[in-house]
Amino acid sequence: MQAIRTTLSERLKPGTVNTTLCALRCVAQEAWRLGQIDAETYARIKDVPAVTGSTLPAGRAVGSGEMGTILAACAQDPSPAGVRDGAIIALAYGGGLRRAELAGLTLDSILTDDGESITLKLVGKRHKERLVYLDNGGAAALRDWLAVRGRADGPLLYRGIKGGQLVSGAGMTPQAIRHVLHRRAQQAKVDHVTPHDLRRSFVSDLLEGGVDIATVAQMAGHANVQTTARYDRRPEAAKKRAARVIHVPYTRRDVSERQG
Repeated sequence: MQAIRTTLSERLKPGTVNTTLCALRCVAQEAWRLGQIDAETYARIKDVPAVTGSTLPAGRAVGSGEMGTILAACAQDPSPAGVRDGAIIALAYGGGLRRAELAGLTLDSILTDDGESITLKLVGKRHKERLVYLDNGGAAALRDWLAVRGRADGPLLYRGIKGGQLVSGAGMTPQAIRHVLHRRAQQAKVDHVTPHDLRRSFVSDLLEGGVDIATVAQMAGHANVQTTARYDRRPEAAKKRAARVIHVPYTRRDVSERQG
């Protein structure tokens, strides 16, 4: 176990190493339960410490201007796919849904629509159910999609074919959800955006708006607030703004290449 820890630490990030070590500890625990190793061996395996260190958070937050540009690219597409894609992006950001959760939505996922907000019931990771509330633009985008889709039972989001047409009754895959966002971002000339970036933006914007982190964790379907904190992209933006306070009295010079 220690040899594995040392070898992996030389070429992988701490988080990846610790995930591997955790998996090995679980295997050792099961081996102990089955009587394949003794308690002392299991204790020694558990005693191997995790790797310390940290890395910069992956992904990014999507600004409101970028979000508006991407949604405008969907609005400019007159085909049913344009309406569907607008709903996908509105759900991913407005509800903080994972792409697998988006792909798993059905018409029955819509519990209520009181004319102001829409309530969805979905099953997230580890089969955990939660309610998602869509308001303002998020609810409007879903209503527009339902007007195009109709009220037939089945997947909420239909798979597309060439020409922007959709296949009624055929659901989308998580990878297709990712492709939709990537394509719309390209059309809008926005730097690479993933569905999880919209989820990070959902968390960051809620925290920026003053919602307490425990409520945000529940809305995002996180088991603990530590996970939610890793999605928060506000600290980096705050540090960037703070850096402007430091004034370095430097004047640019002509440093063009000289001969000799």
